[in-house]
Amino acid sequence: MTISRRDVLLGGAGLAAGSLASPFLGSVPAFAQVPKIEPEPGASLRLLRWAPFVKGEEDAWIANTKKFTEATGVEVRIDKESWEDIRPKAAVAANVGSGPDIVWVWFDDAQQYPDKLLDVTDLASGLAKTYGGFYPGNEVYAKVNNRFVGLPLATIGNAVVYRDSWIKEAGFSEFPKDTKGLLELGKALKAKNHPMGFTLGHGVGDGNNFTHWVLWSHGGKMVDESGKVVLNSPETVAALRYAAELYKTFIPGTESWLDVNNNRAFIAGDLSVTANGVSVYYAAANDPKLADMAADMRSTNFPIGPVGKSVELHQTTTACIFKYSKFPKAAQAYMSFMFDAPQYNAWLQGASAYCCQTLKAFANNPVWTSKPIHAAYAKASETLQPNGYAGPLGPKSAAAMADWIVVDMVAEAATGQRTPEEAAKRAQARAERIYR
Repeated sequence: MTISRRDVLLGGAGLAAGSLASPFLGSVPAFAQVPKIEPEPGASLRLLRWAPFVKGEEDAWIANTKKFTEATGVEVRIDKESWEDIRPKAAVAANVGSGPDIVWVWFDDAQQYPDKLLDVTDLASGLAKTYGGFYPGNEVYAKVNNRFVGLPLATIGNAVVYRDSWIKEAGFSEFPKDTKGLLELGKALKAKNHPMGFTLGHGVGDGNNFTHWVLWSHGGKMVDESGKVVLNSPETVAALRYAAELYKTFIPGTESWLDVNNNRAFIAGDLSVTANGVSVYYAAANDPKLADMAADMRSTNFPIGPVGKSVELHQTTTACIFKYSKFPKAAQAYMSFMFDAPQYNAWLQGASAYCCQTLKAFANNPVWTSKPIHAAYAKASETLQPNGYAGPLGPKSAAAMADWIVVDMVAEAATGQRTPEEAAKRAQARAERIYR
């Protein structure tokens, strides 16, 4: 496909033509709602993003970026940092007023320094009108006082990944659908020398996803609807008691795991069950020596706990433009180009179900039905529950997550460092210092 500079400016017929040309979108309006944005003369950009777990995702983003540069002449430098380093790097850039023009932040990081971020409400609203709207969970992360301070980019779906033959060897014909069944499965797998392992360390994605599920599935929560800290509750203590029992079925060392560790342990054949993005499957599928493992892998959503419904965090990433950028128009033109149907669909396909769309019109991308193992990740954006539940997102919820309060609480109780009651009490005190 040849893209002209006029197309890239994303005004009028340029965007509409791109949208209608996509075979995956179904009924998309035949008119453009995205405002025309022309890059500043001589503009160049720097993007800071997280290091990829799926190479095809990065390759697709780079290929789309080259198309943008060829069409506009705007050079884009792409820098990468580990998942754990994105949050502090972005915060430093916001505070000192220097660094990348665009950064991909996690969860509600943008809520910590909204006054440092460019207001992109017009662009976000135009994208929403053209592509069916943002999913509510993604949108709330990117908005402050009803204005967009970032563009919801993707949800990194988190699901339970397991070895099907080992589940059957342990006496289970299917993966349990409730927390009680998961505990019984864990005991049976441990007896067969096929332990489970869920991240209890400071893993931005896997640690947060697992521990928030433990808390929420039993009815616990950080704050109530008014923002009052209610962490030290009978529901939280019940969740922590469950975590302590489940931990007994784990492989040793999960309390120190980051986002890469459970991938490595699973691929090494040391784990029967973990929670991860679809990247762990592709690590096996792309290695000829692990073909049998890949064929044996399955995915499912987290079991239902006493709360009686599915409650999953899922990791979200938002593209934010700093106010200090010398080329804010170029930055917006770049992001608008990357959200346009030909580019965004190509990125979703390159990510192989690792990234879930934030705009509803892209739910028809064939990546979601191309392999059965993708199904558990397909509705991540639709089902995610924001980490600030049940209160509003903002600087306080962002600070509480950045301080690892939920992760530390669950890890302390699970490993026996503190009793469930002590861990809940300590976490309550830590949260109250933030929410006061």
